[in-house]
Amino acid sequence: MTDLSSHRIAAIERAELPSRYPRTVGRNARLGSHGDGPTARYATIRTDQGATGWGLVGPGTAAHDQDLIGATVADLFSPETGVTDARADPLDFALHDLAGVILDQPVYQLLGAAGEPAVPCYDGAIYLDDLDPESSPRGIDAALENCAADYQLGYRAFKLKIGRGFRWMSPAAGLQRDIDITHAVRERFPDCQILVDANNGYTVDGFLTYLEGVRDVDLFWIEEPFQEAHEDLARLRDWLRNHGAATLIADGEADPDLPFLIDLARNGLLDVLIMDIVSFGLTPWRQLMPTLRELGVAASPHTWGFPVKTLYAAHVAAGLGNVVTVEGIIGGAELLREGPGGVLVALGSMVYPALDAAAELATEGLDLSVVNARFVKPLDAELLLQLVKRFGRLVTLEENALQGGFGTAVLELLEEQGLQAQV
Repeated sequence: MTDLSSHRIAAIERAELPSRYPRTVGRNARLGSHGDGPTARYATIRTDQGATGWGLVGPGTAAHDQDLIGATVADLFSPETGVTDARADPLDFALHDLAGVILDQPVYQLLGAAGEPAVPCYDGAIYLDDLDPESSPRGIDAALENCAADYQLGYRAFKLKIGRGFRWMSPAAGLQRDIDITHAVRERFPDCQILVDANNGYTVDGFLTYLEGVRDVDLFWIEEPFQEAHEDLARLRDWLRNHGAATLIADGEADPDLPFLIDLARNGLLDVLIMDIVSFGLTPWRQLMPTLRELGVAASPHTWGFPVKTLYAAHVAAGLGNVVTVEGIIGGAELLREGPGGVLVALGSMVYPALDAAAELATEGLDLSVVNARFVKPLDAELLLQLVKRFGRLVTLEENALQGGFGTAVLELLEEQGLQAQV
């Protein structure tokens, strides 16, 4: 095993990484349409020994990137704790990835492998699409159609955005629509968990009225129902206790005041903390998790916006444990390079090695396509089947999976479709 101190930082490169959703994602209680998919900034770190790691960039600037050139990886990062040099804080995920490459371990093992490798995941993409288009709103059917589409992708838990009366409808009409959609989803999908997220769009009185209207729904969790306050959360906790509800209270995504959130949790007013996985950071989550365990409070790092954030949160869940569920971001595979000679379908950290291999093979006359698969579950079946029909064979690339991994999932898809191919 190579030691981190034997690798020196040779280059830090930053670039933009686009993503796409399979549908336009609409409003929440406070914000307008979330669009078709964001573009995120990421960093790639290369060492003098040829190791490469990459990851989304956290808060901060690139001002110190050049100062880090020549430092050893061990100067900046400890496998036991994470980033150790504040100048490298924005490179938190890239450094974790790089350390995993050098030490030949997936990140969740670096984190301690304290959780289960199979992580429950909910659908975070059920927004207020019933309100659009403004010229002819689709109504409740929009929410049901979106849930049905994501159910086909494999989701069995839906987080419903609520709080329509904060900005988009009158308070009374918005409250009733929130209640009606919650009931409609429960009736259509009785086998699924339901979570709700108001983005602080209610008052405590309004939210308790909402709960009265959906008391037969058995909500899994309530996220940011109103602006955090001891007295209001105590009223919410009392309502849940008096009605025998096991519903969890989750908070902490929007502008988190960590000492205040910890105080609320210590007083039994929060069950789950949900600071964003990237803006909060992987190293801070590693530092915080022992405290949450002591308090009997779970975690579920917020991931909305970019699909790879779900992967990061899953590594936290499998590595640190104490994660009750992970937010899933709908998305699909992406064709990164097109060539007629065959196709490499890569997952996770193998995407960049696949691109490097394709570039090298092209110099020898073999021009390959490269696909970033992005997801094992759900697979982008439509694109994979197109590739199989086009090429007749494909190569899958993934980490540490001899069986039961991505390649196996592709083979099972082909068997289901009655197709034969070399994989």
